[in-house]
Amino acid sequence: MGSANEGHIQGSKAEGSDFLLLDIDQAPPGGRTEWLTARIRAAIDDGTLPVGSRLPAGRVLAAELRVSRGLVTEVYQRLADAGQVVGRGRAGTIVVAAPLTAPPRTPTPTPTPTHHTPTPARASTVADASGAASTSPFPAPTAGTALVDALRAVPCRIDLSPGVPDLAAFPRTAWLQAERRVLAELTPSDFGYGSPQGAPALREAVAGWLARNRGIRADPAELIVVAGVAQALGLLAGVLRAEGVHRVAVEDPGSLGARQQLEYGRMETVPVPVDGAGLDVARLRASGARAVLLTPAHQFPTGVVLDGERRRELLAWAAAGGVVIEDDYDAEHRYDRAPVPALRALLPEAVCYAGSVSKLLAPALRLGWLLVPPRLRDALVEAKRYADLGNPVLPQLVLARLMASGELERHLRHVRRRHRRRRDAMLRAVATELPGTRVHGAAAGLHLMVTFDGAAFDDTALATAALSLGVKAHPLSWHRLAPGPPGLILGYAAGPVGDVEEGVALLGEALRRLR
Repeated sequence: MGSANEGHIQGSKAEGSDFLLLDIDQAPPGGRTEWLTARIRAAIDDGTLPVGSRLPAGRVLAAELRVSRGLVTEVYQRLADAGQVVGRGRAGTIVVAAPLTAPPRTPTPTPTPTHHTPTPARASTVADASGAASTSPFPAPTAGTALVDALRAVPCRIDLSPGVPDLAAFPRTAWLQAERRVLAELTPSDFGYGSPQGAPALREAVAGWLARNRGIRADPAELIVVAGVAQALGLLAGVLRAEGVHRVAVEDPGSLGARQQLEYGRMETVPVPVDGAGLDVARLRASGARAVLLTPAHQFPTGVVLDGERRRELLAWAAAGGVVIEDDYDAEHRYDRAPVPALRALLPEAVCYAGSVSKLLAPALRLGWLLVPPRLRDALVEAKRYADLGNPVLPQLVLARLMASGELERHLRHVRRRHRRRRDAMLRAVATELPGTRVHGAAAGLHLMVTFDGAAFDDTALATAALSLGVKAHPLSWHRLAPGPPGLILGYAAGPVGDVEEGVALLGEALRRLR
């Protein structure tokens, strides 16, 4: 094609598109049109984009890839000329034809990051910002989980706790409209007991979502709808114990909450270090654990992506009999890096994949999904049945409609812009108010990890001092088992830019008082 369609939009590096995990930097020079056409055609051919799927609007895909809109228009026209898609006005561009038999897909490896959240214990005494002794709400996380819930209830003016999305952006209008349509279509029998595995409509919608956005091909019959990743971990703990697995390796630092979920399920957790390349697979092998929980797409709390070499080492470990539990934490929240496929897309027979809409919509929905190797599926469905008989059906059907209509992707684009502005504001504030700190994980996610390398103070004391000034944040030591520099985990998504800036300024004041 002509060179006019091959031009890359000038500006910052393309961050890629969630749609099919497209990264335009993989296209050969002068061959972007052919490359993009081939990628979409291959997804149609192998069933990743089944008949009825809606392609992204041309302007949206062009903006995400930072290419001209004319290039995307040309690609869609080629697919239309081949009879594979058709434009339907406001309804968008729809896949209308595919091979009768989809050939097996060979996934392309790419890097990934990780995530999760904490849980504390009995109160301890530390000096507050004025130097007086006080009972700290930030003790060492060694005894139970009740204090985490208690901390959530502690009043504060500015909450920088990690793991909370922009709840003010919840799509109330779209949810209400979808719920009304769902209710109008339900028959009386639909209000009876549903399948413990989940509503078929949601399992089908999630299968399409994972294919489009995470590179995972799954039959809806393989999916289990769960009450968030937390329940997925609890169910897996019970089923794996029945399989003779009693020790699970966990990332260090890593989510305290996830670790305690496994421990509540009577699993022994074994810490494995995380560095700039992700989980240390050599140390995983040396641990003797037969299973590992990790967050490869955006590691919590460091934000690193499991790099290509570590990913290959991990998959080799899993192929030799290990079980990988992949928590796809914050995978959809990207700002300055290209998307990476899930581990599940590369080795489905050894990877248990868990995801949810807690960070995309709201944790209150308690809606997530689980994909497991075939040998574990029946046992997990049975465990889900005896846990709660299945998730409430109505929210499942509403979410299914939002996914199938494209509304959820529109919401993701909307909140990603809001989150980016708040992330940028926090980065500026940290540079000004907390000079000398190291910032980790800024390219994606809903939080920053900051460390005070070389400092000698206790980060729980800093968190306590900040709370006395009205700001809530998590001490890094909550999420770490091995010793390391003090630090904080700062969520930026939940509040407006002004709160983010003021909260970091107050953290700086707390740090100055502490020193």
